[in-house]
Amino acid sequence: MAYRYDEQMQPPDPQRVSDVAITAHEHIFEVDPRLMERWVLQQEFPNWDSLRIMNARGDHLAWMHRHFASHVVTGSAVLAEVDAEDAGGSATIPDAASHGLSPD
Repeated sequence: MAYRYDEQMQPPDPQRVSDVAITAHEHIFEVDPRLMERWVLQQEFPNWDSLRIMNARGDHLAWMHRHFASHVVTGSAVLAEVDAEDAGGSATIPDAASHGLSPD
């Protein structure tokens, strides 16, 4: 099988998702590279590598949790705390045990 540079190195045309986000591959959202060019050198790498990285995110996050997290805080718990603070109350993020989570 021959290597086809354009097929491997040219991602599909990006679609604008918001003022700051684009998507070129399904379910992969990224900051519009034009907004980062001034501070971050943009790299070009094959489409298959973008997809490999995206597909490995869950495994990487699980590894990070196993090695560095004493417990996992859900997004809904964080949002509940923010909502409580906005409403004038004082809520704290519940500990892992109250969500049935183990520290492992």
